Amino acid sequence: MTKAGYGRLGFYIDGAWIERANGPQLEVHDPATGDVLAQLPSATADELDRAAEAANAAFAGWRALTALERSRLLRKAADLIRERADTIARLMTLEQGKPLAQARIELMVAADTFDWCAEEGRRIYGRIIPSPVREMEIRVNRQPVGPVAAFTPWNLPAMMPARKIGAALASGCTVVIKPAEETPATALAIVRALHDAGLPKGVVNVVFGIPDDVSCRLIAHPAIRKITFTGSTVVGQHLAKLASDAGVKRCTMELGGHAPVLILDDADLDQAVSVLVPSKFRNAGQICISPTRFYVHDSMHDRFVQEFAAATQRLVVGNGLDAATNVGPLANPRRTAAMDALIGDAVANGARLVLGGERIGNRGNFFQPTVLADVPTNARIMNDEPFGSVAVTSRFSSLDDAIAQANRLPFGLASYAFTGSTRNVRKLSEEVEAGLLGINNVAVSHPEAPFGGVKMSGYGSEGGSEGMDPYLVTKLVTVA
Repeated sequence: MTKAGYGRLGFYIDGAWIERANGPQLEVHDPATGDVLAQLPSATADELDRAAEAANAAFAGWRALTALERSRLLRKAADLIRERADTIARLMTLEQGKPLAQARIELMVAADTFDWCAEEGRRIYGRIIPSPVREMEIRVNRQPVGPVAAFTPWNLPAMMPARKIGAALASGCTVVIKPAEETPATALAIVRALHDAGLPKGVVNVVFGIPDDVSCRLIAHPAIRKITFTGSTVVGQHLAKLASDAGVKRCTMELGGHAPVLILDDADLDQAVSVLVPSKFRNAGQICISPTRFYVHDSMHDRFVQEFAAATQRLVVGNGLDAATNVGPLANPRRTAAMDALIGDAVANGARLVLGGERIGNRGNFFQPTVLADVPTNARIMNDEPFGSVAVTSRFSSLDDAIAQANRLPFGLASYAFTGSTRNVRKLSEEVEAGLLGINNVAVSHPEAPFGGVKMSGYGSEGGSEGMDPYLVTKLVTVA
């Protein structure tokens, strides 16, 4: 059974679209209604092997193309994504829940990412090193690492596949990607744009299934040379171990965060609120760089909470297909259960519930945008990433204390700060432990710039020129 307007689901292996009703199936749900959208086939071990072998067989031909030829194909795919954005955005909203306007913006970013990778792939340079030995040339070559196994999450179902596929293909690698089973249609639409742009068979392959079964099989396959993953820290640790056990295969890990926001006593409070509220509740807070722990100077805390809550109360929660909606449903029932547990624990430990805190209705995964104030450090929500539509605040009196709180957790993906002082900017830039730091803004993700975390938020960068490095090996050649 497939819901009208959603379409049948399947795999893409060796240039062929594979749909089948037999064998193991998974259900894809609409988070706004709970209805089943479609059945998703679960790949067998043989299908996973075929995908890895197809990527391996295609690698020699793909790497042999000129950078310009690969660039043209990626740019054509980007144009097709833009042409199809309205159609794909509806698919994304049906399966993920985010408002249509946010889905369409994400697709524009995915297309821009393909464009950026297309051009940056033409600038993968080696170099000639002045030789200490007469009549010897020393060259440094950059070459593609080989077939890549990519694993992407449900929260950004277009942008995450675009980041991984775009950089891999531009570098000359081939790919087997397992997108999230909750949001398969969006990823398949991105790959269909590549197919329609003329992608040679086997260069990109798409599979779905029980996540641990798929990852164990693909990572262990001898054809796979590199792993790239975006998701939780726990799963990332597991996949990194599998990669090590499979032969020390290189990894890029973009893992969880718990982004602190420092509101200093010289901040422009109106600007901070106007920027932070839409960012906090974008995609119902289900973004790894979502601002979450708000550390506010004691002199401004109560005013900040009042204004932040007032702006939050004006948000419209509803089905993402409704043009008036600002905040869609959470992605699945697990997220609503997590919100209940974390908010309940915070209140039990002395936090003040300023706004929200409850589910909405009895159909779908809707949850009230929530503001908790004066949340103690020992509350679970101050230590575990909530990944939902909740903001939590705490007070500080000195910048050193605020930085200590920001750095307290083992995560270091995104951090934010609002201040009017250049001296504070320098101190924050030096001392905040994060891969991404936005000062007086929250725009820390761009195709042109590196994206990645420190500590338990992962390693390696995606985006920018640095995003090509994980897909390349460096070879020294000396010629006498």
